[in-house]
Amino acid sequence: MHVRNDQPHPVDSSRELQRRLYLAAKRSRNRRFHALYDRIHRPDILWRAWVEVKANRGSEGVDGITFEDIERDGIDEFLRSIEDDLKRKRYRPCPVLRVFIPKPDGSKRPLGIPTIRDRVVQQACKIVIEPIFEANFLDSSFGFRPRRSAVKAATEVQNTLVRNWWVVDADIQKYFDTIDHELLVKLLRRRISDRRVLKMIRQWLTAGVIEEGKFRPSEIGSPQGGVISPLLANIFLHVFDMYWQNNWRHLGRMIRYADDFVIICRYRSHAEQALRVTAGIMKRLKLTLHPVKTRLVQMDKDGFDFLGFHFRKSHSENTGKLVPYFWPSMKAMKSVRAKIRELTERRRYCFSLESVVEDLNPIIRGWRNYFSVGNSTRKFQQLDYYVLYRLFHFARKRGGNRGYLKVAVFNAWYAKSKVLRFYCPGESGFSSA
Repeated sequence: MHVRNDQPHPVDSSRELQRRLYLAAKRSRNRRFHALYDRIHRPDILWRAWVEVKANRGSEGVDGITFEDIERDGIDEFLRSIEDDLKRKRYRPCPVLRVFIPKPDGSKRPLGIPTIRDRVVQQACKIVIEPIFEANFLDSSFGFRPRRSAVKAATEVQNTLVRNWWVVDADIQKYFDTIDHELLVKLLRRRISDRRVLKMIRQWLTAGVIEEGKFRPSEIGSPQGGVISPLLANIFLHVFDMYWQNNWRHLGRMIRYADDFVIICRYRSHAEQALRVTAGIMKRLKLTLHPVKTRLVQMDKDGFDFLGFHFRKSHSENTGKLVPYFWPSMKAMKSVRAKIRELTERRRYCFSLESVVEDLNPIIRGWRNYFSVGNSTRKFQQLDYYVLYRLFHFARKRGGNRGYLKVAVFNAWYAKSKVLRFYCPGESGFSSA
């Protein structure tokens, strides 16, 4: 889409729309918005949606159309066709392509991949309706929201643990797969009166999935991987946030990131009551707490994992008092080691060391940026040594079973290499001892 010099930038105009919608929603918490559909197919909204979807990359959906195909045929033509279909009410979403992502515990997590066309429309819808619901969301919710993150949630957990000793470590069983469509649409109607928008969202929910080449209808749930799914998930669990804030916050502080949440309490009796109350609210929402993963944690005896971190109270070296610390969880450490091992295993001996380093660095950078908060120094040092160990043996074995590499030669290469460090930029090299 080409913009004349006398026109505002598409991103600027779309953000101005978001600001107006947010302020209007903030002024009146019960106002229902109409005429939203026409804003979704505005050219500036569609252009921004395309840019954001393209930045997230991802693979093609069931139609097999890739980003390269769209760019080759023309982005303007692609967006104009979407705009025309939306205006003429001819838009129909395709089924979601379902794939399964391996998890560290050996199980698999289902992931839905909409077509790029559907992703752009969902992103455009999200741009328009998100500010309306964001005006209502509470401070206890951190997941998939502007200017909030998992790292901020983890820091908030540590701060709250200072004066509290019991934690309800909760997990909703198959949350995204069990969201009730009728209840979700009722919650959407509290803020949206535009029937065209509600109909389009319902179409996404009921579009079905293609799994192993077979079509399966979707009567409940919102596929993980959909652009708008995190927002819908937050809208659904906002009911839980409100119940807790209005009626039960005296029991403890609730901190939620999407469907993962903890309730931090001062006393055991409060934690036990909080667990009972939570189970009751989930029943009203037609959800179920995981019977195994949901538990009570006594912080002076045990710890818990949340958002990739492990939280535990330990004695301070300065005061001797029990204070909360957090660092990368065992599961997170196992996951990153598996990625490092995969990039330095035998089947990649045909690659040069420099090529392996180029593949390793994005993993190290992303992992380090996420876990840079908290008390991660020792874990970072362990991972630095593990990378060093794997690279040394990779370099030594590239020549075959008889390959030999002197430690001094490897250390000289390592000192000059572009390998990123988790923590130790001054690491001198691998010790043969």
